[in-house]
Amino acid sequence: MTQASNPVPEKKSCTFICSRDTLDGAFPSLVLGLNAVRLGMEATIFYTFMGINVIRKNHQNKCRFIPPGTLGAIPGMAAMATKMMKKKMDEAQIPCLEELLEMAQLEGIKLVACKMTVDMMGLTQDDFIDGVEIQTAEDYLKHAVDCQINMFT
Repeated sequence: MTQASNPVPEKKSCTFICSRDTLDGAFPSLVLGLNAVRLGMEATIFYTFMGINVIRKNHQNKCRFIPPGTLGAIPGMAAMATKMMKKKMDEAQIPCLEELLEMAQLEGIKLVACKMTVDMMGLTQDDFIDGVEIQTAEDYLKHAVDCQINMFT
């Protein structure tokens, strides 16, 4: 008697798009990606426009928190708000951006730089932290179309 084999379900996957190099632009995609892989999903973060700075070498510490509205336009306000936000994150024991990126890579999140943005900004593969892949928007969409979750964070 042969036993019918149960097909192994395809692993669920998700993508997140990060287009801003601010703390509130960078953290959501990383936190969601980490939670996705911890739930057994595959996760990809596609960095485009200013978000690409998040995955550039030595740029994570330059990410700021810019208050919304006219408050963010006041000189020195972004620096003060960034300092306050980082203090609150430290008190809440939230890892810094550099640590979140390291965790993301160790846990298997695929970090992707948008080729159009790379070309527009005159960047090369050497400008990015190790493990970043450069893809066209078309390649990203070919992957995203089969994902269960796609989010712009």
